[in-house]
Amino acid sequence: MQIRNVAVIAHVDHGKTTLVDQMLRQAGTFRANEEVADRVMDSNPLERERGITILSKNTAVHWGDMKINIVDTPGHADFGGEVERILRMVEGVLILVDSAEGPMPQTRFVTRKALELGLLPIVVINKVDRPDARPSEVHDEVLELFMELNANDAQLDAPFVYASGREGWATTELAEAREWIGDVSDIKAGRDPGDDSAHGSTSEARRTPRDLTPLFQSVLGHLDPPAADPEGPFQMLVSTLDFSSYVGRIAIGRIERGLVGVGDRVALLPLGPPGEVAEEDVQESRVMKLYEFAGLRRLELEEAQAGDIVALAGVEGVEIGTTLTSLETRDRLQGIAVEEPTLSVDFSVNNSPFSGRSGKYVTSRQLRDRLFKELERNLALRVEETDSPDTFAVSGRGELHLTILMETMRREGYEFQVSRPRVIVKTGDGGGRLEPYEEVVIEVPEATVGVVMEKMGARGGSVEEMFPTDRAVTRIKFRIATRGLFGYRSEFLSDTRGEGIMHHRFLEYGPWVGILTGRKRGVLVADREGVAVGYALFNLQERATMFVAPGVPVYGGMIVGEHVRPGDMDVNACKEKKASNIRTTASDENIRLEPPRQLTLELAMEFIEEDELIEITPDAIRLRKRELDPNKRRKAARAGKETQ
Repeated sequence: MQIRNVAVIAHVDHGKTTLVDQMLRQAGTFRANEEVADRVMDSNPLERERGITILSKNTAVHWGDMKINIVDTPGHADFGGEVERILRMVEGVLILVDSAEGPMPQTRFVTRKALELGLLPIVVINKVDRPDARPSEVHDEVLELFMELNANDAQLDAPFVYASGREGWATTELAEAREWIGDVSDIKAGRDPGDDSAHGSTSEARRTPRDLTPLFQSVLGHLDPPAADPEGPFQMLVSTLDFSSYVGRIAIGRIERGLVGVGDRVALLPLGPPGEVAEEDVQESRVMKLYEFAGLRRLELEEAQAGDIVALAGVEGVEIGTTLTSLETRDRLQGIAVEEPTLSVDFSVNNSPFSGRSGKYVTSRQLRDRLFKELERNLALRVEETDSPDTFAVSGRGELHLTILMETMRREGYEFQVSRPRVIVKTGDGGGRLEPYEEVVIEVPEATVGVVMEKMGARGGSVEEMFPTDRAVTRIKFRIATRGLFGYRSEFLSDTRGEGIMHHRFLEYGPWVGILTGRKRGVLVADREGVAVGYALFNLQERATMFVAPGVPVYGGMIVGEHVRPGDMDVNACKEKKASNIRTTASDENIRLEPPRQLTLELAMEFIEEDELIEITPDAIRLRKRELDPNKRRKAARAGKETQ
C-alpha cells in the first residue's frame, strides 16, 4: 500500500480540527448511522472546554489504494513545541489560512519550521464562505510569506485549495468556489439555485461534487511518498509518547528504514549526536505490541513497513528524540530540537492555612515526581530544582503553556503554589543582558486604536505595521518585550470593550529595556481567618473589585479584592453587623453586592506581583501574599524602600 504522511498546521482558530473532522467523515472512517461529535480530534477535556488544540494527535484515512497519515497540530504559539517535534514524521504539510485574516503570527512560525525541513506545502485557504472573505488577497499574502522565508522552487510551486472546512468541500478553482457560495446564498434568500441569471453560474459547475476530493487529490498528487528504505535494517525516530496502563509506555514515530514485527528485538539508542553507537551504550528490548492508526483507533499489526507511522509498545525507558534500530546496525538519527523556553515560574508546596483540605497530592516529593514526569512528553518544558527542597523552577514557551500544565495537575488532585512569571534572560556576545521579544498582532475597532497605541507605547511596544482591513477594524503589528505584555490582556479587553483580538508569538532575543511599570493598583488583603460576609463585602466594594463572594472561606494574608488606588490595604472581610433591638430605615439598608471577578489561572498569572502567589487546589484558585504576617510585610516594604 502506498503511503502519504502529512501534518495540518495553522494559526489558532483557522479551522484545522474541523477540516480533519470532515476528512475522516468523507474517507469513510465512521459508519453512516454513527453519531460523531464536532472537533472529534480534540479528545482532551481541556481542549473541548477552551476550543483549541493543545496536543498533537495522529490519525489515518484510506483514499482509494492510498493510506494518508494525518497529524493534527496545535495552533497556539505557546504549544509550538508540539508542532516542531511532529514535523520530523511527515513529508508534507497542509497550511491552513483563514480567508479573511490571512497569515497570522503562528502561521509564520510553523511555516518557517516546515520550509526549513524541506517539507512540501499545500496551502488551504479556508472559510472562503465567510462574508468578509478575501481569498485573492490572502493568496498573494501567502506567496509573499513563502518568499520572505526563502522557500525553494518546489515549495513556491505549492498548490492552492479553496475550502470550507465546516461545510466539507474544497476546490482548486476560486471561481468555482464563488459559484458554490452563490448557490448557498440563493437558497438562503429563497431563490432557485438553478436560476443561472441570479449569479451567472453554469449548470456544469453546479453538478460538480461538493466534497473534499480536490484536497485529497492534491495530497496524493503533490506530496512525495516517504523517502524510506524498505530493504535496509530497521530504524525509527521516536517523535511522540503515549501511555497505556495495560502495555506501559508507547513510542510513536515514522519507520525510516526496514521492517519491524511483533516479537522483534530492537536496540534503544540513548540521546546524542547522529552516528554509530557503542554496543555497551545500547539497551536491548523486545517489541510486545505494534499498532497502526486508523481513524480514531489503533489497530494491532504483526508487521509494519518503512515510511508508515506506527506505535510500538514494550520498549522500556524510551524518550522523545531517541532512535530505535535493529541490534546489528546501531546508527543514531539526528534528535529532535525545539526552541528554548522564554518564561519561568516557581512551583512550590502549598503552605497556606488551607493546605491539604481538598488535594490528594500535597508533598514536595509528589510535586517533584509529577513535574519530571511531564518532561517525558512535553519537550518545550524545563524543570529545575532550586535551593529550596519545596520549590521547583518550571520554564515554558508562554503563559498559556504553563497554565495548561497547572490546570491539568489541579484536576489530577495536586495542590501547589505558583509565583509571578519571569522572563529567561540571556547574555549577549558583548556581555549585555538580552530578554525575549514578542511579535504582537492586534485587531481593534477604529475607535479604540488610540488607547491601545498609548498603552502599548507605555509598555515599550513599537509599531511595525498598521493598516485597516475590510472588516472595519485596524490591524496593528507591534514588537514588544515579553515583560511588557504581563498583565495587559485583561486591560486590553476592557479598553476595546471586548471587541479586540490579540495574538502574539516569540520573535527573538533583544536588548534589556530596563524597568517596566507593573500593576498600578493595590489589593485588599484579609487580616484574619473566617468566612466572607455580605455585610463586610458591601462596605468594601465601593473601594475595590472583589474576588470573593459571601460564604467563601478566607485567611489572613489572602487577597480578596483589587483596590481602586495604589497601595495595599488590610481589611476584615468577615465583619458581621452588630445585633441590636433597634431597627431603622437608615440602619437596615438593602445589601446589594456586585458579582465578584472570577479568577482564572491566566488572569491570576497576569495579575500578581513579585510579593504574591497563586494558591492552586482542586476546588479553588486563590491569590495570597507571599508573607502572610502583616507586620513582616510592612517591614519588608520598608526595607525595600530603603534599598532603592
